[in-house]
Amino acid sequence: MEEIIIEANKGETYKINITEEDEEAEFNSFVPVYHSFPVKDEDSLVVSAEDYRSILASKDSDFLLSSTGAQVKVSDLESKVVGLYFSANWYAPCTKFTDLLINVYEQLKDHINPGFEIVFVSSDEDSDAFNTYKSSMPWLAIPFSDLETRRALTRKFDVEGIPCLIILQPNSNKDAAVISDGVELVYRYGVQAFPFTKDRLAELKEKEKEKHDNQTLSNLLTRDGRDYLLVQPGSKQVPVASLVGKTVGLYFSAQWCIPAFKFTPRLMSVYQKIKQQLEGKEDEDFEIVFVSSDRDQVQFLTYFETMPWLAVPYDDPTIKNLAKYFDIRGIPSLVVLGPDGKTVTKQGRSLINLYKENAYPFTKTRVGILEKQMDEVAKGLPKTEHHSGHRHELTLVPEGHGRGAFICCDCDEQGYGWAYQCLECGYEVHPKCMKPVARTAN
Repeated sequence: MEEIIIEANKGETYKINITEEDEEAEFNSFVPVYHSFPVKDEDSLVVSAEDYRSILASKDSDFLLSSTGAQVKVSDLESKVVGLYFSANWYAPCTKFTDLLINVYEQLKDHINPGFEIVFVSSDEDSDAFNTYKSSMPWLAIPFSDLETRRALTRKFDVEGIPCLIILQPNSNKDAAVISDGVELVYRYGVQAFPFTKDRLAELKEKEKEKHDNQTLSNLLTRDGRDYLLVQPGSKQVPVASLVGKTVGLYFSAQWCIPAFKFTPRLMSVYQKIKQQLEGKEDEDFEIVFVSSDRDQVQFLTYFETMPWLAVPYDDPTIKNLAKYFDIRGIPSLVVLGPDGKTVTKQGRSLINLYKENAYPFTKTRVGILEKQMDEVAKGLPKTEHHSGHRHELTLVPEGHGRGAFICCDCDEQGYGWAYQCLECGYEVHPKCMKPVARTAN
């Protein structure tokens, strides 16, 4: 059991006891993509205890609802850290995050004084849906009938997507500025994020940086009692030490994952080509390690038998540790480690899709060269084109056009850099996925 000492505001300290079971419950190996948008001007939105009533109560209602439906005065929140939880039962990422947040909330309610409270701000379709969803929550809620307050909170904190968790501090100093990325903080740190002050978050980030700076293949892939990985056929054991000095890809995937149906065969092809390129080079090699999110041993073995690379044993605790450590939000995902065991990129999947075997060794220098080559190629591409899979004209746009990353509507894979984009409806495809068609005369 780990005891964490937390320093809150004004020199107060608190202790939280976290068991290994609690820590596992705080983080899912693979969490859904969520939407949480930053507040535009955090310092202007400092909220003190005296202000809780002004933002959570309306002229017709100065109370919140408990999980049992009882009325709770807004003034009862005085001196507490408060999380405003914008969510809805109809959106799967919300219900997934709610399960995690319940676990964190219960620990903080049990161990922290002064306390932590959450207030549910509903985006449900109707009162029945609200009541059903609220009944699963142990915290407070804005009454569904109080549409005025719900809308006012959404506007005040510039909430543009759900789930969203806004953290308010009970004292109005600079360290109490509104925290708008509470969802990410809970996913990343769990109860350790409390009391969500700037100093606490800076401390956690520093510890995280230190851990990554000291990262090695051994401390990532081994644990007490196991210093090997598996290889087919027959799930033979291969020492983790044999990977030292190699470029290693950690492939987070599962047999049930639909996007992996396309990507895994592509990755196999690229893997074989990179291995061929490196034949005869004694000081350089490439390997992939499968990190499974399969639902059972049979699925794992069936999927792993199709792969030419190594794997972490099924249901090994290392799998959850790696997913949490690299902040894996969805699968398939490919994290690339350099010969020194340090992280080269977490965007391996996108680089494989864009550049195939040419992406190796995935370093910033290599990617920079490939991006310049792509820029040169783009100079010779048509500025506008019609694509067989879309009715509107597409325009060639660079990454700096304000889009950033995108999902190709043809191959369903993520892309960066140049794209053909429909300026009317947002449809986008990789230049390599374009299927030009002759324009029909009006």
